[in-house]
Amino acid sequence: MARTEYVTVSAKVPRRVKELMDQYGIKPGPVIREALEREVRKKILEEAEKRARRLRRKLSPLSEDDIVRLIREDREAR
Repeated sequence: MARTEYVTVSAKVPRRVKELMDQYGIKPGPVIREALEREVRKKILEEAEKRARRLRRKLSPLSEDDIVRLIREDREAR
């Protein structure tokens, strides 16, 4: 099994938030990790959507017959 390498990321929060975290037993690590992972996934999806839109614009002039012909040509070339 591959070993995951970790780095430390810190965040400053208002004192009152820290007091409430302590009061409610909220550990910041899991919360911060989940929020950062969610934000990274969001950015990856946004980037993929931009790429898909650019690709769609490039492919939109192709008819269905053109696409079928290109696929057949590609298969025959293999």
